[in-house]
Amino acid sequence: MRILIVEDDQKIAGFIVRGLKEEGFSVDIAYDGNDGLYLTETNRYDVIVLDWMLPGADGIEICKRLRALQNSTPVLMLTARGDVDDRVEGLESGADDYLGKPFAFSEFVARIKALHRRNGYDDARILKVGNLSLDPLTRDVTRGGKRIELGSKEYELLEFLMRNKNRTVTNTMIIENIWNMQEEIQSNVVNVTMHHLRSKIDKTFAEKLIKTVRGSGYRLEEA
Repeated sequence: MRILIVEDDQKIAGFIVRGLKEEGFSVDIAYDGNDGLYLTETNRYDVIVLDWMLPGADGIEICKRLRALQNSTPVLMLTARGDVDDRVEGLESGADDYLGKPFAFSEFVARIKALHRRNGYDDARILKVGNLSLDPLTRDVTRGGKRIELGSKEYELLEFLMRNKNRTVTNTMIIENIWNMQEEIQSNVVNVTMHHLRSKIDKTFAEKLIKTVRGSGYRLEEA
């Protein structure tokens, strides 16, 4: 899951980003509204978290702009403003949920996952391709009943491939969904990560699930 956080308080933003990365999410961060608006218009996100009070465009402005552009990405609004009228204004601007500060991180993550599910993503459903299984809740991966240990990016890459099984995904699609804007990305990062993933998923099995689509990208499919 790729999440955008737009929060000007760097201490709070740092806390959120660290926690979400520990949960296995890919996270981009903007510290003012104008940068946040730019990122929403140039990248695809699964969930956007907006602080209400921001330098530049505030959370309400950003949310209204998203909806005016027919961007239906789920939005969670964060704010210290807890009056009923404020909550109503936030929701009427196009936000899907509202969470007051301070908040429990466990509730914050639960709300993000709930918004993702409402948008058609079921993070409780076990993914299967042939004898390969991935459990998004426990992050357990098995093939032929044998547990496979994956690094963080290898896991994210496999989950992305499995959610797009039988569909060709390009290097650009992979980078946009797995690596965030703050990371230094080497030109061969997808190839290297894919090589490590294949060595764990396919190498010891006669049936190879990850296919290279020459000139296009990769596809996960049953033989």
